[in-house]
Amino acid sequence: MDERERHALGMTNRRTVLGEAYVDAATARSTPFTAEFQDLITRYAWGEIWSRPGLDHDTRRLLTVAMLIALNREGELRLHLKAALEHGVALETLKEVILQSAIYCGVPAANAAFQLASEIVAEANG
Repeated sequence: MDERERHALGMTNRRTVLGEAYVDAATARSTPFTAEFQDLITRYAWGEIWSRPGLDHDTRRLLTVAMLIALNREGELRLHLKAALEHGVALETLKEVILQSAIYCGVPAANAAFQLASEIVAEANG
């Protein structure tokens, strides 16, 4: 696969996982300063890793949520929690991931993740 094909596959995965609206907005925000980074993550995160056959997208979603909890990356965690819920991951499943993170990432990290997930659910319910 050449880099153009990898980028195209990456955009397909990115749109599937995060949603059309988010990707359209992220693409529109790209500047000459950030364009190369956007290309990099599209080709490698989305075109290479998210395309691998070893894990399905739901498993990758849950792993991503857990890792973002561990790294305390609130902005990215919000994005991936919201996308997971919008794409059919059950709130009960996300709860289990957050509970698991309490043991391996720490109670404060899990507490922050529960708060963030609660905000996302409240926003979705209007």
